[in-house]
Amino acid sequence: MFAKPFAFVALCLTSALAWANPDIQHWDTDNGAGVYFVPAPELPMVDISVVFNAGAARDGDMPGLAKMTSAMLDEGAGGMSADEIATAFADVGANFGASSERDMAVFSLRTLTEDQAFEQALTTYSQILAKPDFPQAPFERIQQTLLTGLQAENQSPKAIASRAFYENLYPSHPYGVMPNGTADSVKQLTPEDLKAFYQQYFVSRNAVVVIVGAVDRSEAEQIAERVTAGLAAGEAAPALPQVAELKSAELIHKSFPSTQTTIVMGQPGISRDDPDYFPLYVGNHILGGSGLVSMLSDELREKRGLTYGVYSYFRPMQQLGPYQMALQTRNEKAEEALTVLRDTVKNFVETGPSEAQLTAAKQNITGGFALRVDSNSKIADYLAMIGFYDLPLDYLDNFNDRVNAVTVAEIKDAFKRRVNADKMLTVLVGGETEKQ
Repeated sequence: MFAKPFAFVALCLTSALAWANPDIQHWDTDNGAGVYFVPAPELPMVDISVVFNAGAARDGDMPGLAKMTSAMLDEGAGGMSADEIATAFADVGANFGASSERDMAVFSLRTLTEDQAFEQALTTYSQILAKPDFPQAPFERIQQTLLTGLQAENQSPKAIASRAFYENLYPSHPYGVMPNGTADSVKQLTPEDLKAFYQQYFVSRNAVVVIVGAVDRSEAEQIAERVTAGLAAGEAAPALPQVAELKSAELIHKSFPSTQTTIVMGQPGISRDDPDYFPLYVGNHILGGSGLVSMLSDELREKRGLTYGVYSYFRPMQQLGPYQMALQTRNEKAEEALTVLRDTVKNFVETGPSEAQLTAAKQNITGGFALRVDSNSKIADYLAMIGFYDLPLDYLDNFNDRVNAVTVAEIKDAFKRRVNADKMLTVLVGGETEKQ
């Protein structure tokens, strides 16, 4: 009976909240989980997330293990079936979500704070986290779903390019493992494998709890204890190995029957706590991170009509995540597009941006910042990042100041030290493009 009010509340989120500086509070639960809390009394709801250091980088020699484990948690827990779990959430208008990436696994709950709705949603959520059953029939269904998805990847040039990019950028590092695994690895997984992964990594000392909503500090402490009480204390996952830099340029071409060639180019980039983060972030916003007004878009789309869209971005992770550029172009234009892409990056590394470009980038980034923290869920996402990567509690408070403090000289220095256009991994997936 709470579905309609919840839907109305959700629709009101963006317009109702506008926090520039959320009050982030931090403590640890009795069994060692870190907690990050922001009170948000404006709406009668709460967003809760539990983040585990249990992403695909922990798969070892069983690619797909982390993703399947996360997908199975709400397929049966504490004797409840998947249908019973779904009904328990739906009856009170609550939403449960699960995701698994390279670094982390995230389990989220959004619920009203009305007593009956909140109690039922939180009880079900806590049971999912603490008592997954890993039943055989749902396991086989999810396994088949993953296998079907892997088959579909073979028909997607973008998916083929992404897999080749990661596997060759990180040839001997856990980041080279694709979260979806491979057909061979997924077929070999068993429920016992998932249980073992869960027991090792889904523990309180390997978790961060995020709470944003209409509860006070005392209530938030009780929530954090409840959602972690059923977890074993365990130990935090060990640090991942460092990422090796590229020693030379490498080009990989994969034929694909299409009129378009997908181009992905990049190198190891930055970690989430990297001291060069802000100069590189602001600099890349100018180079390729600002959509149609970026330098790459101007050179490749506006001046030459080589592509409908091109982008570049840093994906910071626990260790060096990728710095990646990508576009699609007609097969016969792939060589020209790749040359322009390389030359534009090289020129930016050598000369940096102009003062006018930097001023425009700062205005664009800081002007849109308020929209990134204007809802419970967005704040929760930031708290998950802050907690997981152990960033300072004043990260959001200082974000715009850190952006505004970046200078042209700092961007030039950071890009010259960290980006080498002559040592990039390049992947082409398409028709008759010749290797360079």
